[in-house]
Amino acid sequence: MRAVVMAGGEGSRLRPLTCNRPKPLVPICNKPVMEYALELLKRHGVRTCLVTLHYLADEVMAYFGNGSDWEMRLLYSVEEEPLGTAGSIKRIEEYLTDTFIVMSGDALTDFDLSAAVKFHKERKAMATLVLTRVANPLEFGMVFTDSESRVTRFLEKPSWGEVFSDTINSGIYIIEPEVFKLLEPRKSSDFSQDLFPLMLEKDMPIFGYVAEGYWCDVGNPDQYRQAHLDLLDGRIHHSPPGQQLSDNIWVGSGAQIHPSAKLNGPLVIGRNCRVRDSARLAQYSVIGDNCIIEDGAELERLVVWDNAYIGKKVRAYGSIICRSVTCNSNVTVPEGAVVGDNVYIGRGATLQPDVKIWPDKNVEAGASVSLSLVWGKKWPGSMFGEEGISGLGNIEITPEYALKLGAAYGALLPKGAVVLASRDAHPASRMTTRALVCGLISVGINVRDLQVLPSAVGRNALKNAADAFGGIHCRVKSEDPRSLVLEFFDSQGITIDRTWERKIENRFFREDFRRTPMDEVGQIDFPARTVDQYLEGFTSNLRVDLIRQAQFRIVIDYAYGTSSLALPSILSKLGCEVVSLNAYIDAERSREQLFDSGRALQQLVSIVTTLKADLGVYFDPTGERLTVVDDKGQIIEGARLLALFSLLVFRQTKEALIAVPVIAPSVVEQLAQQSGGKVIWTRTDSRTLTYTATLGEARFVFAGGIRGDFVFPGFSPGFDAMFAFARLLEMKAQEGQPLSALAEWIPKFCLESFSIDCSWQAKGRVMRLLFDEVGHRKVELVDGLKIWDKEGWVLVLPDRTEPRLEVWVYAETSAQLELLKVGYRTLVEKVSLAAAEAPTPRPLRTHQGTSQVQPMAEDRAFHFWVPGRYLGVRARSLREFVDVLHYIDPVSLRYHFDRGDFANWLGHELKQPELASGIRALRPGPALGEDLRLALLSVLTVERETEPEPDQEAEIQSV
Repeated sequence: MRAVVMAGGEGSRLRPLTCNRPKPLVPICNKPVMEYALELLKRHGVRTCLVTLHYLADEVMAYFGNGSDWEMRLLYSVEEEPLGTAGSIKRIEEYLTDTFIVMSGDALTDFDLSAAVKFHKERKAMATLVLTRVANPLEFGMVFTDSESRVTRFLEKPSWGEVFSDTINSGIYIIEPEVFKLLEPRKSSDFSQDLFPLMLEKDMPIFGYVAEGYWCDVGNPDQYRQAHLDLLDGRIHHSPPGQQLSDNIWVGSGAQIHPSAKLNGPLVIGRNCRVRDSARLAQYSVIGDNCIIEDGAELERLVVWDNAYIGKKVRAYGSIICRSVTCNSNVTVPEGAVVGDNVYIGRGATLQPDVKIWPDKNVEAGASVSLSLVWGKKWPGSMFGEEGISGLGNIEITPEYALKLGAAYGALLPKGAVVLASRDAHPASRMTTRALVCGLISVGINVRDLQVLPSAVGRNALKNAADAFGGIHCRVKSEDPRSLVLEFFDSQGITIDRTWERKIENRFFREDFRRTPMDEVGQIDFPARTVDQYLEGFTSNLRVDLIRQAQFRIVIDYAYGTSSLALPSILSKLGCEVVSLNAYIDAERSREQLFDSGRALQQLVSIVTTLKADLGVYFDPTGERLTVVDDKGQIIEGARLLALFSLLVFRQTKEALIAVPVIAPSVVEQLAQQSGGKVIWTRTDSRTLTYTATLGEARFVFAGGIRGDFVFPGFSPGFDAMFAFARLLEMKAQEGQPLSALAEWIPKFCLESFSIDCSWQAKGRVMRLLFDEVGHRKVELVDGLKIWDKEGWVLVLPDRTEPRLEVWVYAETSAQLELLKVGYRTLVEKVSLAAAEAPTPRPLRTHQGTSQVQPMAEDRAFHFWVPGRYLGVRARSLREFVDVLHYIDPVSLRYHFDRGDFANWLGHELKQPELASGIRALRPGPALGEDLRLALLSVLTVERETEPEPDQEAEIQSV
């Protein structure tokens, strides 16, 4: 016997599940619903099936092929225009010469088809309708039969006033080929509306067989979810795929489940899934193939399709998540929600019950979605964060994504331009870098692939390459070892600025990539002496003889990272006795080190103290950050390590100029005052810090952050832990003191941070109201809102990439720190609540009888240029202006001085006529260089000493 499977429907009531796939391929417990139909037919002796198709026909044919995987023969009939249920079968009547079965490919059932065929033959029927009984017949066609089971009447989708039976048409028929004579070829016709009523008119034998068993139409998302529950409860004579374990848990081949994960059946876990530490999969959950369930996720009654990513601490229950969806950490997907294919849900976002999100949409981090999202953007508004572009490796940053990104970046450069590419040793970094390189060469860019190197070596190569336009470095993210970071550098090895970031984003979103003829595709080269050139510059910027005389005994943990490729050969020239740990490349172990660096540090402490070494150092796997252990086994890291470097720089360099971010401890300023040095405070992002240091390369001795990331701009344009360590050895050798003694010279301080959730829409209001609350105190506005208190200071900073506020707290003692933390956490939370209740802006409040003026607009700020080029630096207050004068290029000083720009801006914008007159009195002025800088600062220093507190300034910077 043959059968016809009708699989051409669009499944419009199931959308968004059926936006990108036909309804017969919608999975139930990880198998397409049509596959259950074929298994049922095979169970009852059918070996040849004819499948009628229309909507997304290629998808069905690609999945089932010729049917050999199911030991069946499948033939396909594809309709250009729908011909209806009966018309589609009339089209293939030549293949149906004997009794045949017709059934839907998108209904789930386990009816006894053999019994229905036997009933059909016993009644000598021309057509037999397989009927079933349902609780609510309104959505189906009712069928009325007499005492002999002969059909007497049809009623399609009745109202409750027309319901006289609960027996409906299941869409399964047994038919004799003679009925084809009633149908016209190539004409649309339907079984229940055309053929069967016509058979009744002609008094042809048509019967109804009431089948026992399970049947579900799977017509809407609720029925789709219910079908999963019924299958897992054993109400259907079908089994889910996979190996059945205890407690009705089915697990596919290749799946890995962490021992601490909690599984509560019945549930299904697909092939090659990864269930991480402490994840909880509760009953009636179905996880598709190749899914990742991260730490602490809680899932219950959830249907997840293939290739989905469920992030840390996601809460999802009673909902449907389709193919290739990314749910970032702390997302909530509640009862009734449906998320379509390829949707990205940002961190901390919340969907409301019954919300539907159509495919290829982006939900921003922290958003609350209360209405279904049908139209919207495919990509997030900003791709770049504090460290470039970051995302989950091979989930958010995929090869396809990297390929487009490389083409977008390359399309902004001249054809034939040179770009340098480097990476760490992780296989995902290699894959992503190769995709980036493919994108670059496809638009005619030549690539020099430096392969596995520390980013510091790549930056150095860029700085020394006269023909390179920029560079890219791919690495595992230090703060999240499951994510990758793509860093973009300019021709000087500095992280690209926001202008270039926007250009790349615009090209990427518009997919505006130039097409290059085959003979103009870019070339890939592999330079040979990149590390050697770096080492030559490295040693030439050190006092090697001084370090060799000290004969240091050192313990180094390379954390299986890229620093082991360059540093060992340098240390051999420095005369150090070195004990090396983990001094080889191992991508998997270096990633594990990022997860558990604390254990590695304790091991380093133990070895340093046991061997009585002078110091130990731990390089993070990226080669950009370091942590130091002194001779007594004390760990020096973060802000304290920054203070140690600052102390040594100020002691050994007269009137040293350094740059640090505004979150750095105030002891750095104290150390500068004690030694006659100068501190320039910058924004907190790494790009501003490194760019500022490199812009004033001739003036800055050192720049550093609070995470062990340091820059010595005379040698490298970016963070370089290897060179920072070598300079630490040099400065320690010059002091002649143990590292523990040097560390004791640092004043005591405490610095901590915490975050407070704040929606994107509320950030601006919260910062405005917070400034309103504290404006009577001393505040600084270099980056965020820095509020000075008698115990210390607090910095409130809107996070650039997440819906939250970062709060940094500094004090001299832990008791003072706790007072500030409690007080300002309460204040920020109170202001956040007030912001939610006061959506409309209101004027800034007046404090202590002084009126606050509006912040200086960007177009009124002073922008520093050299002839023909903007340097990317501006000042919007007198304090910022004086700071920039300390390090800006002397060519820029001469340019603006000769034009009278300094005096005009001070007089017209800052309303400082005395200062303007002092600047003009310098004419004809010093000739060049540092003499002009000193002359300008001598005029401004006196005035700055009597500068009013920030709440009385006219030049308040906008938050």
